[in-house]
Amino acid sequence: MLGCAVLAYTLAEIAERIGGELVGDGAVAIRQVATLANAGAGDLCFVANAKYRAQLSTTRASAVIVGMRDKELTSLPRIVSSNPYACYAKAASLLNPIERVLPGIHPTALVGEGARVAASASVGPQVVLGRDVEIGEGAVIGAGCYVGDQVKIGNETRLYPRVVIYHACQIGRRVIVHSGAIIGADGFGLANEEGRWLKIPQIGRVLIGDDVEIGANTTIDRGALDDTVIEEGVKLDNQIQIAHNVHIGAHTAMAGCVGVAGSTRIGRYCTVAGSAMIIGHLEIADRVNISVGTLVTKSISEPGTYTSSIPCLPHRDWLKNAAQLHHLTELVERVKQLEQKYSEGKIS
Repeated sequence: MLGCAVLAYTLAEIAERIGGELVGDGAVAIRQVATLANAGAGDLCFVANAKYRAQLSTTRASAVIVGMRDKELTSLPRIVSSNPYACYAKAASLLNPIERVLPGIHPTALVGEGARVAASASVGPQVVLGRDVEIGEGAVIGAGCYVGDQVKIGNETRLYPRVVIYHACQIGRRVIVHSGAIIGADGFGLANEEGRWLKIPQIGRVLIGDDVEIGANTTIDRGALDDTVIEEGVKLDNQIQIAHNVHIGAHTAMAGCVGVAGSTRIGRYCTVAGSAMIIGHLEIADRVNISVGTLVTKSISEPGTYTSSIPCLPHRDWLKNAAQLHHLTELVERVKQLEQKYSEGKIS
């Protein structure tokens, strides 16, 4: 949870902490970040997209963060950076620090036998900690969380209210898990025998590295035999499904409603846009960017951007295109016949 900004910084102090070149009056007081359109006195804005440049001339902000090419587009005090969006992120974090929580275990929490909770950790009301749980220094376990037997949670990790972590999973340091997320539920492992489904016990774990963030209502299934692994620095948005034995490489980011089927390995520094679907048992190389709504059915061995979705069309145009698709096989066959006749000299 972000607290309200109560302390003012000078622009010079902010520039010193977040980096970038200070231009103009560094003594101007900054209390909050805001949009160019709605900013007022004491607010700091940023321009990272060219379509918002025109608003620089009308904003009432006290200062702005701009890129190198926009350095001379405003007379406002400013911080000039090669990455203004990253500078904005740092400034927003500085002005909106995470709310501090007092350490200790709430009297309504249930703590299992052998659980070890660091003295500096905070365990909220109605939390359930299973047997032999380990909670690291400075960790925060929000109200109503369930932490299963033998779970390990690293230093400074924060579980927001009503997170569920099944038994034996391991969570690294400085991890953020938002409300409603479920880590370590059974994977969808079933065998069919004479028309009836037999459940396969899922005996792997979920291992989550340091500095990972997991969005609200996202589910990460435990492995069937080996572990499901989320490496360091991975960022997962809300309502994502990660199936059993998936391995996601470090610093990969996924937007909302992505689904990744079982035993797929995704490389490092990848991005997966919203509602993309990746089927099981694939290999995705490092630095692959998958576009919104894309269905990935084959492994990807080279970095780059991959897209399969069809852009939005007026409904009448879409119907025409869909009708033509029904004749695609026939068209391909006709082209093959024409090529054959041409090669035989029957047509010119």
